[in-house]
Amino acid sequence: MPLGGGNRCGCCQKTVYFAEEVQCEGKFFHKSCFLCMVCKKNLDSTTVAVHVDEIYCKSCYGKKYGPKGYGYGGGAGTLSMDTGEALGMQPAEQEAHRPTNNPNPSKYAQRFGSSESCPRCGKAVYAAEKVVGAGNSWHKSCFRCAKCGKSLESTTLADKDGEIYCKGCYAKNFGPKGFGFGQGAGALAHAQ
Repeated sequence: MPLGGGNRCGCCQKTVYFAEEVQCEGKFFHKSCFLCMVCKKNLDSTTVAVHVDEIYCKSCYGKKYGPKGYGYGGGAGTLSMDTGEALGMQPAEQEAHRPTNNPNPSKYAQRFGSSESCPRCGKAVYAAEKVVGAGNSWHKSCFRCAKCGKSLESTTLADKDGEIYCKGCYAKNFGPKGFGFGQGAGALAHAQ
């Protein structure tokens, strides 16, 4: 330990005082010297990788000391277009691009697969906006009574001929007719 009570920095060899000290693998560094040897990024205990007496960020360490060869690219976490021909490997033949035969004109439906269409508006219904009722998929905004426009839930609807209605409109339009019916739920009328 030199005069003044500090240790020597593993990078610049100058005295490191306690207030500016970073310890790694039994060595001491100035906070400002605790940098990756390749890219000079600041390091901390979660990003440092040590190789003998050298310190690296994990990315540079992987590139320098990580696995090499076909399928590994330039090290950990990188992709490579290297086909391995220098190692005697034959590159795989790539198939020609074939366009989709999906009839849905939406670029998202063509890319992610077909979708169902809403019976009310006829447009595609995607998962984020989908409500299921009466055996069909609907947009949330289209899932309304065909007569009064009241917003519906799967438990509060009645369906007829592919259209959906609130229970009140359904009862008025398609419920039983005649004496005692048609004036509202549970109402009986007696004319004198």
